[in-house]
Amino acid sequence: MKKIIPILLLFVVSVVKAQSNSVDAASQIELSTYVSDGVEGLTDIARNNLENKLSQIVTANGMGVSSAYSRFIITANIEVLSKDITATAPPMQAYTLGVNFYIGDGMEGIKFSSYSVTVKGVGTNETKAYIAALKNIKTNDPQYQVFINKAKLKIIDFYNKKCDAIITEAKSAAGQGQYDAALYKLATIPTACKECYAKAVPITKVIYKQQIDRECKVNLANAKSSWASNQDQYGATSASEYLALIDPNASCYKEAQAFSNQIAAKILADEKREWNFRMKVYQDDVTAERAAMQAARDISLAYAKAEVINYTIVGWW
Repeated sequence: MKKIIPILLLFVVSVVKAQSNSVDAASQIELSTYVSDGVEGLTDIARNNLENKLSQIVTANGMGVSSAYSRFIITANIEVLSKDITATAPPMQAYTLGVNFYIGDGMEGIKFSSYSVTVKGVGTNETKAYIAALKNIKTNDPQYQVFINKAKLKIIDFYNKKCDAIITEAKSAAGQGQYDAALYKLATIPTACKECYAKAVPITKVIYKQQIDRECKVNLANAKSSWASNQDQYGATSASEYLALIDPNASCYKEAQAFSNQIAAKILADEKREWNFRMKVYQDDVTAERAAMQAARDISLAYAKAEVINYTIVGWW
């Protein structure tokens, strides 16, 4: 099933301390709620109700719900088991639904765990009866914990087994100048997979440095071109917009600073006016580190939003 969707990318500044066991650590993994267009009897309102129930089940059992979409999803299929008309006055519609829940890798189409419940609902019409049945899904069923925990362990196992391959793919993409794609691959590694995440952090820093070095050269060249075209306040302002994009950790940062000073001297000498532009500066290494990791995450998010992802759940039910 094709859908243009953003993918949630989990990226945190520091590596998680190795204190908790794997199930506890897995609580840091986030799932996306996903409801297929092919679910029987699903209206827009019913879809929203079902997605809300999926979110409640996830959060009530120690996992997070992504604000976007991740490769790991919780989804559901609904079977209409019976439709009846009550003997009341006025007559009511009565539905019995079989709701089947699934967690798995939506990108590779691998089902990790499943659980089923039966719910009933009554309403003045079929739509209302259907929605009433969905509202009767109990999100505090203790069996959900078994369902969720089974998936948690399989997600961690997925990354433990594929960690080296993911890092190799990231390095290969970076070697081809595809830094956004490389950062995206590393950013998908959850912090719950502590060993793999720890391996990915230094690689992320290296690739991010390569990314900002390339961007620095491009932005500095654009700044120089803008200034060369108009050596006045207008040209200075245009150049400053490019210089402001340069990361202080980039290799050409000092050259960019010198160029900024050159513009300032020219403006002050010719137009007798203040040059207020200041290039970005980090006050300490900690601030720089945090900014770098956040920027790497932002690059990954921007890349992910442009991706077309095929969610495959064929054969899950």
